[in-house]
Formats: sequence, structure tokens, C-alpha cells
Amino acid sequence: MNGKPMPTPAMVRRVVIASVLGNAFEWFDFAIYGLFAVVIANLYFPAGNEFASLMLTLATFGVGFAVRPLGGVLLGLYGDRVGRKKALSLTIVLMSVGTGMIGLLPTHAAIGIAAPILMVLARLIQGFSVGGEFSGATTMLVEFAPANRRGFYGSFQMCSQALAFSLGALVAYLLTANLAPHDLEAWGWRLPFLLGILIGPVGWLIRSRVDESPEFLAYAEEVKHGKTQPVKTPLRTVFSDYPGAVLSTLGMSVVGTVSAYVFVFFLPIFAKKQLGLSAADVNLSTFLSTAVLLIFCPLAGHLSDRYGRKAVLLPAIVAYGLAAYPLFHQLVSGPSFGSLLAVQVGVSCFMSFFWGPTPAVLTEVFPVSVRSTGAAVTYNLAVLIFGGLAPFVNTWLVHVTGNNLAPIYYVEFSVLIGIAGVLLLPATARVRSVELKLDRSA
Repeated sequence: MNGKPMPTPAMVRRVVIASVLGNAFEWFDFAIYGLFAVVIANLYFPAGNEFASLMLTLATFGVGFAVRPLGGVLLGLYGDRVGRKKALSLTIVLMSVGTGMIGLLPTHAAIGIAAPILMVLARLIQGFSVGGEFSGATTMLVEFAPANRRGFYGSFQMCSQALAFSLGALVAYLLTANLAPHDLEAWGWRLPFLLGILIGPVGWLIRSRVDESPEFLAYAEEVKHGKTQPVKTPLRTVFSDYPGAVLSTLGMSVVGTVSAYVFVFFLPIFAKKQLGLSAADVNLSTFLSTAVLLIFCPLAGHLSDRYGRKAVLLPAIVAYGLAAYPLFHQLVSGPSFGSLLAVQVGVSCFMSFFWGPTPAVLTEVFPVSVRSTGAAVTYNLAVLIFGGLAPFVNTWLVHVTGNNLAPIYYVEFSVLIGIAGVLLLPATARVRSVELKLDRSA
């Protein structure tokens, strides 16, 4: 936007740190529920048999995603109206509340039916918070970035998620490798959740020390002086004025979210329960594979700045789809630490190259006036429909079909949706600068 205030390099660095660390804290708390799903199933959802107990736990994992669109829309609207900074501070406080509840919650043996009910409530609070986190943190990163480096800066959003998954897997590995099963179930699993309570004060402090987004400030000034009319119904505007942007980013979000919730969340559970691999081996493999994402996402974002979003996204999604099947088939045919590591690290290499550019695309296709709302809606709809229930759906598919390859068909279907989404993006070498896309008449 013309005349927007230019942030200092020091402030840009502070925004990157605040967005990455705060977002990583949030996703760490969200991720460890999935990593300790088997333990939580035994303590909070005793259902008479092991499969039913695990399915109830995974359904509760999915419940957190049911409110994500609501959280994304409400917190996105809040961010579009009062600013990105206030919205991000609110999300991190909400996450600490939900996480603290899980860490302190008595088990089913202690308080009966109240235990699973309170667990569901905690997951709802977590889901509401994370629903607004992605769009809020991504919008801040992109709006502070130089116009020709939005892909690179936006990729740090995915780095923060990879960092959270990696740290969560490392903590889970250390606990499972060093604690006796009885100690892990009695108190060890609670430690990362109790640690997560710190995200409230620490995250709020970090984010309170950054400036408001320069693009949002410039937009607010234009509204104040009557140069731009404010958007009174951002949600309706997103769907009515930007249907192409919604469809393309929805498709891209589908392949991204399925890749995360199948290979980072579902696969560790599948490897332990269905293939018989040890918890320590599974957590170590997950830690190493998410470290790959952490390394390569910034490179992918940089390449998308240089060569264009589609030039990086399309071949990455196709290669991921081609590699996923044989690697997963190898794991199912010969379960071992090596075959699990091969599939997780192998797909992570390709995932990095469509994860990295995605945050920039999800935000820059919408104007400042509805950007946070637009990114929140498309991302969280994809996560609700295809991501949060992926562990539940795939565990059920394997159980009812007796076919351990069933999850890979779910993955390949998401690949087709992702390819369609990328093809719907603008055909230009780079997505147009948002300054040109801003509808000043709102």
C-alpha cells in the first residue's frame, strides 16, 4: 500500500522471532496431544477394548478441529478490525488455558465421566485458539516482509510448525526412552503439557513488544481519513469477491494439512499400534523427519520469491504424490525403524517445498481489509474437513478394511486436490503484490 510506514530491520527481526516462537509454542501444545494419544486413551477413555478407546481419543483430537473455523473466523475478524498484534496476543493466552487443563486434569479413574468431558472442553479451547493462530502469525510475517521476499518470510510460519512438531517428538522420545511404562502413564506424559502452560505469559510478553503491522496501520489510516471504506462484512466479502482465491488456497491447504496429519500425527500412532514398532523408535523418526521440514521450508519460500509460487508448488506436490506410495508400501511390507524413517524423511523433503510457499500465497491473494479473515477461513476449513479427522478416519479405514495401505489412498486423493488448487492460482510468475490487489473501494 502506498505510504505505508517502513519498519526497521530490528523490528522485522523481532516480528519474525515473536511469530515463530509464539506459533511454535502453540503448535507444540497442540501436537503433543497426538503424540501421547495412546496413553491418553488408557487414562481418559476406557471403553472396554483397546480399539474403541483409541478411536474415542482420536475423535477428541478431531474435536479440536471442529471449532477451528469458528476460532479462525472470529479471531480473523478481530485481527482485521483491531489489528494483528492484539489478535495474536489473545490466541496465545487461550492456548495456555486449554493446555494447562490437560496437564492438570484428573483421570477417568479419579473423577469418572467428568474426565473425558473436561478433556473435550480443553481440546475445544485449544482448537479455537489455533484456528486464529495460523492466519494471525502468517499475516504479520507477510505484512512486515519486503514485497519481494514474502515467500521467504512467510515460510517461517511453517518452520515454527515444524519446530513444534520436532520438539514435541523429541520430548516424547526422551520420555518414552527414559521412563518405565508405569511412570510414563502415571505422570511423565503430563510434563510437556505442564511446560506448555508457560506459553501464556512468555508468549504474551514476546508479542506485546512488537509493533502493529505497517500495512494494517496504513489501511487503518486510509479508513480514518475517508480514503477507503471499511469492509463491514469481511466473511461475506471473502466468498463473494474472491471465490477464485478461496478455491485455490483451499486446495493447497488440503494437501498441506493431510500431509501433516497423516505423516506427523497418524503415522506414529499407526506404526506403534498396527505395525508394532517401539514408541522410542517412532518418536525419534518423527523428530528427524520434522527437522527436515525445519531446514528446507525457508529454501522453498526463497525459491518461490525468485521463480514464482506455482513453479515451486506444482512439481513439489507431484513429486510428493509419486514418492509417498512406494515409501508407504515399503513400510507396511517390512516394518522397521529404517523403513519408517525412510517414509517420514522422504515425504518431508517434498512436503517442505509445498509447505514453504503456502503461507505467502494464502495471505497475498487477499487484500489487507479481509486478509486475516480470508486466510483463516480457507486454511481452517481444509484442516477441519481433511486434517483433524485424518487420524480417526485412517485408523477406522485400516480397521474395517484390514488393509494397511488404506491411508495412502487418502493421501493421494489430497494430492489431486492440491494440484487443482495450484492450477487455479494466477498464471503470472509471481502472485501480484497486494498493493495492486487492494480494493480501495472495499
